[in-house]
Order: sequence, then structure tokens, then C-alpha cells
Amino acid sequence: MTRILVTGAGGMLGRDLVTVLGARPDLKVTAATRADLNVTDRAAVDAAVAGHDLVINAAAWTNVDAAEADEAAATAVNGGAVTNLAAACAADGTRLIQVSTDYVLAGNADTPYPEDAPTAPVNAYGRSKLVGEQAVARLLPDTGYVVRTAWLYGAHGPNFVATMLQLAAHRDHLDVVDDQHGQPTWSYALAQRLVALADAAVAGNAPPGVYHGTCTGQTTWYGLARATFTLAGLDPDRIRPTTSDRYPRPAPRPAYSVLGHSRWAAVGLPPLPDWHSALVDAFHSPAPPAPWKVA
Repeated sequence: MTRILVTGAGGMLGRDLVTVLGARPDLKVTAATRADLNVTDRAAVDAAVAGHDLVINAAAWTNVDAAEADEAAATAVNGGAVTNLAAACAADGTRLIQVSTDYVLAGNADTPYPEDAPTAPVNAYGRSKLVGEQAVARLLPDTGYVVRTAWLYGAHGPNFVATMLQLAAHRDHLDVVDDQHGQPTWSYALAQRLVALADAAVAGNAPPGVYHGTCTGQTTWYGLARATFTLAGLDPDRIRPTTSDRYPRPAPRPAYSVLGHSRWAAVGLPPLPDWHSALVDAFHSPAPPAPWKVA
């Protein structure tokens, strides 16, 4: 029986991971929330990792703007804690899947970023996540996996899709930026893919390194908002396009977060589905229940 530790099990992605893994009787799953495990505590991490075949790290500092104000604290979680996990995995012979982000890239391209594209983060959050990626590559060159995702939404926790529908109840129109391009990704679909990667890794059929865990295709936040309204039975024309300079934020955002997915072929898997079809599935899926559930 394969033994898997999920860190960050109380978050949006972590809860979906526990749901997907929990349906597998051939797996023994340890779900560690923030209350269960302080990933910045090396001794606690060593003890938690011991006896597991694979760790999926979904624990992270995800507040992008707050990272700009306290980069050291963000790096302690997104970099130092990953170093702890990678070192513990190396000592115990355990594989590690580290969830990372498109923000490690510059975001100024006009074609999808391949997995081996040079990294050049434009904000503190991206720099903190890059420290984690580098730790996995350095400490687990043969048994470490980095899966970058982006524009994540799901049933658990705050996210753009849920926010749009919450705002719809209070505003006649919403102005949404139309100059940032990316790939909306359903956290449940990503969780399924991470588990598939875990299976391949444990079987020795997954080359280590970087994978891109985003849905295919691309849109803008404006396009995602319109699709969300349409699926919720609301008038998409209530969404109006605007530009990023109308909404200045402490942390700069990449204008282009479209990722390529060629490395999945090495695992014998296709890329994740198109972003719009995944959004349709999210609205209609009976499990997990979502705040935008369509009857």
C-alpha cells in the first residue's frame, strides 16, 4: 500500500487532493493541515515525512500582495519549508511533488512558456516560490517533481470565480481586466492530475523535474468572468472590460501566464482539459459541492 502525505490539506487544493486520494483504497493518506504540521519546523517535518512513500506539498503562502510587504515571511513558507520537506524526503527516500506557480516566470511572452523556460519572477511571491523550486531540484534531482499551476479556482476557499458570483449579487456591472492572459484551472482537476503523477512517480514511470499543471487554451480575467456569468445563468454583458492600470496592486502581475504542457507526454498523460470545458465540469459536478453549483 502506497503511503502519501498531503501537506496544506486544509486549503482549496489540499482538500480536493484529500477527496481524490480518499477514494483510493490502495492508498494510505495522511492529511496534514496547518494546525497539524508547521512546515517551517524542520524537526516536525522530518517526523511527518518518515514512513511515507510520497509527499504532495500544497502548503503555501498564497497572498501575493502581502508577500510584497513581507517577503521574508513568504519565503520562509514557500522556500524554507520546501527546503525542509525536500531534505526530509531525501533522507527518507521519499518522493516529493511540490506545487508551484506561473509567477516564477517573467510573464512577458506571447507564446506559451515551455517547462524549461528561464525563470524571472516579477514579484516577491514569485521569488519565494522559486526558492522552493530550486530546493527541490537541488536536493531531489531524481525524485523531485515541481508542478506549476495558475489561476486556480475551486469549491474550497476564496477564488476569482466565487468572488465574481458574490459581487454579482450586489452590483449591476463589474469591470474586469482584459489585458492579463492565462489559463483558469479547476483545483479538483489539478488534484486528479497530481494523483496521477504520484502514481507514475511511485511506479518509476515519471521523469523528475518541472510539469505545468494548468488547463489548456487561454483567456483573460474578463473572459473568465463572462463565462462564469453565462454558466450561472446571469447576463454576461454585465461584465465590462477594463485595463490593469485601473486597479493598481502592491505586487505587479504578469501579463501573460499561458503555459505549455509538453512534458506530460513523458508520463503517458495528455494535458489537462481546455479551461472552458473544465469550468463547465466545475459548475455541474456533484462532487465536490461548489458555491456556484448548478442544480
